[in-house]
Amino acid sequence: MGRTGLFDLEKHFAFYGAYHSNPINIAIHVLFVWPIFFTALMILYFIPTFFNIPNCEFYLFGNHVVLVWNVGFLVALTYSVFYFTLDLKVGSFAAFLCVLCWVGSSFVAAQLGFPLAWKVVLVAQIVCWTGQLIGHGVFEKRAPALLDNLVQAFVMAPFFVLLEGLQTLFGYEPYPGFHAIVQAKIEADIKQWQESKQSLIS
Repeated sequence: MGRTGLFDLEKHFAFYGAYHSNPINIAIHVLFVWPIFFTALMILYFIPTFFNIPNCEFYLFGNHVVLVWNVGFLVALTYSVFYFTLDLKVGSFAAFLCVLCWVGSSFVAAQLGFPLAWKVVLVAQIVCWTGQLIGHGVFEKRAPALLDNLVQAFVMAPFFVLLEGLQTLFGYEPYPGFHAIVQAKIEADIKQWQESKQSLIS
């Protein structure tokens, strides 16, 4: 409440919701958004560290895991901190998932090695992005938000699918009245888009 710009959760969630109002499209995004983040961290694992500090090494299920303090770590850290600032409860959970994705992707990448990992990442990214495009084209019938807001598509999407899931399953709200306010903005945005679309046709 009272936040502006990048930290205006009402505004950003309403923008996201206006592009994701169809239940099937929502389910597709819930299924594919976090795997996109996970596999992106997998390929970033192979970028050499630029910090002059030792890697974090430990054993997981009998396998040697090396966590590299590189771009992948910075991405996971940045996402975690940003999500935490948006909402304490969901942000904390989202930050935990970001760290978990970083550790898990590092483990998988180390086990696969670069020659195989990049192929797995490529296939996963193609499948996940194609699924989302189908969700928008076939079910939502509206172009994805990335065409209007890249920050929404690449930074906020993981947080929003998590928030949407918790809201649907448990009725969670960052604060009382949040859902009603956002829903009103979503309906207004969709109405404006439909009227604009209709004016182009007629």
